[in-house]
Amino acid sequence: MRDVIVVGAGGGGAVIAKELAAQGLDVLLLEAGPRFAEPEADWDHFESDANNPFNGYFRFGPADRTKPQWLRELPQSSLFLQLSGVGGTTNHYQGNSPRAMPGAFLGYAAADQNAYDVNHLFPFDYRELIPYYEWVEQTLPVETAPMGTKEEVFFRGAQLLGLPVQTTKDITRTAFRPQENAILQPRGTAGKTSDSSKLLFPQAQGCTFCGHCSQGCFEPRRAPINLKAKRSTSVSYIPMALSCDLWSRSGKPVTLLPDAFAVRVNTDASSVARSITWRTGATGEILTEEARVIVLACGTVENPRLWRNSGLPDPNGWVGLGLTDHFVDAVTGVMPFYTGSTKGSGSGGRIDFPGYGMLEVVGETPGLRAALSSFSDAGIAGFYDNGLPGGPYGADTVGRLIGKDLKETMSNVDRLLNVDIFTDDDVEAQNRVSLSADLPPDEHGPVPRIEIHQRNRSSRTVRNREFLVQQAVRLLRALGAIRVHRINKPPFVIHSHSTMRMGLSETDSVLDENAEARWVKRLFIADNSALANGIGGPNPTLTTQALATRTAEKIFQRYFGGDAWVRRETPVSSVDPSVTHAVIKRGL
Repeated sequence: MRDVIVVGAGGGGAVIAKELAAQGLDVLLLEAGPRFAEPEADWDHFESDANNPFNGYFRFGPADRTKPQWLRELPQSSLFLQLSGVGGTTNHYQGNSPRAMPGAFLGYAAADQNAYDVNHLFPFDYRELIPYYEWVEQTLPVETAPMGTKEEVFFRGAQLLGLPVQTTKDITRTAFRPQENAILQPRGTAGKTSDSSKLLFPQAQGCTFCGHCSQGCFEPRRAPINLKAKRSTSVSYIPMALSCDLWSRSGKPVTLLPDAFAVRVNTDASSVARSITWRTGATGEILTEEARVIVLACGTVENPRLWRNSGLPDPNGWVGLGLTDHFVDAVTGVMPFYTGSTKGSGSGGRIDFPGYGMLEVVGETPGLRAALSSFSDAGIAGFYDNGLPGGPYGADTVGRLIGKDLKETMSNVDRLLNVDIFTDDDVEAQNRVSLSADLPPDEHGPVPRIEIHQRNRSSRTVRNREFLVQQAVRLLRALGAIRVHRINKPPFVIHSHSTMRMGLSETDSVLDENAEARWVKRLFIADNSALANGIGGPNPTLTTQALATRTAEKIFQRYFGGDAWVRRETPVSSVDPSVTHAVIKRGL
């Protein structure tokens, strides 16, 4: 029998597996997708090769790319961006690692009852999470983002709006700031040359400003896997987990099994989680193993699916309900000067608007920018009265850019300034993950159905989106944009959370304040689905990782008689020389 089985090796699962193994527990880590063990061989800079949702290496599907992606029902026109594989969607993210807004937590929102979703707060104080934030920030590590021209221009626009700069990690006021980012700062020749022969480790270290964050990061080339620039868990927490007996006084290495799709959580007559059953993709073999504690980190879609396919109890009906996704939108300015939008890290700057959400300046490769510019919920720009100058949103055009308009906009991609909008959206039961009644089961059981009711959001969520769009348009106008375009995105889910939410009340949450399932003991959740709400609008990964660290400590104390360690020990960084030595020794 194992001490702990963790299902899912993504942004949260890799964290909790590493932390529990470092305390000496025997941990089995299952992952449905592949292991990207050699990024330089597994990934490339071809956009479609990475991003194609059907056969790209970043998709939710098996390791064998000749086989179809795993089936999901999306009844609305939408994109739901998640991927399988060790490291999960952190392989695909831009490394942005801001903390949550304090108003999303218990004990803070009373000053302004209308600013946040006060009916669905985190069941503990924001200050309680700060030590866990600090632990993760040192482990990854999280540093000030490497910034370039697009960030300089964005910050100038923020100053023209009269906004101050924020210098603390916590979000205390409306202000702009450099991103807190899980991408190593450029050192040596990195960021100083475009000569590929001079961008090899150790001459170049950290971010090389290649601009391909969304295709996965394998820079700088020849670096050990745990010294790659973007700190996906596949290159940070996973190497630590697999070698923690070499750097932790009491640690044991995690046993990692990729290509292992969990199909059932098994419980006893007392509704205590006892074992996991999984299917091996290559052979179809069905295996089961017992553990003292089970942790699900399968993601916001697969956790509810696995729960329901396991026949686990759901007395209040909230399993899979309350999906929050930051109701995203995007505004692009065509500028009369160079912005360098395709260079450097994906996003190095943001503006926080407490109670509303945030704006991020983003850089994207040309194909991705063109695709996103034609992905709209408002029809073709210039039609349906949605693109009139001085129209309802202050933009020159609203909707899908196609043909001549798209060609002109994309004629010089490094003169675009792209601003992404992320709202603080309300927890709403209508936005949910259930089981499909229309599609046939696949080899893993009934498939999930993802419902996002775009045109029926709460009034506060809609208010937040329109406010943030207006701020983005104001910023671009202040900078002298030649033309401003609002995409008005349909459901475009890149930040998904809350489908297995923790909460104050048993009537509308699945997890208690320690992220343990209310109706199944010894069963915990450790990914975005555990988040109580939309955390105010910021990127969710850091908060999920801090919460997973807190959950690991709670498990260790409650079920293994251990002591708290986060407040009394200093975390080991994943780029610490001892970890580098461990990775090289194990041949990772």
